[in-house]
Amino acid sequence: MSQDPRITRLRELKAEALLGGGEKRIEAQHAKKKLTARERVELLLDNGSFEEMGMLVTHRSNNFGLEKEKYLGDGVITGSGTIH
Repeated sequence: MSQDPRITRLRELKAEALLGGGEKRIEAQHAKKKLTARERVELLLDNGSFEEMGMLVTHRSNNFGLEKEKYLGDGVITGSGTIH
């Protein structure tokens, strides 16, 4: 049985969102000896406790040239987790 193409697309979008600004931006952070925001959240919270919300959200602004800039999650990581 083949997978629903909508599920496939959702998985693709999630993978894209997890890359933040993309591989090049992640590499640039690491070159500066910095962690990405997701890596910092992962270190801060208990393993596996982070539940992200709004990962696929994008802004709707057409002002200031923003119609050309679309990032999944709108460049923000939102969610909750536990710290023990």
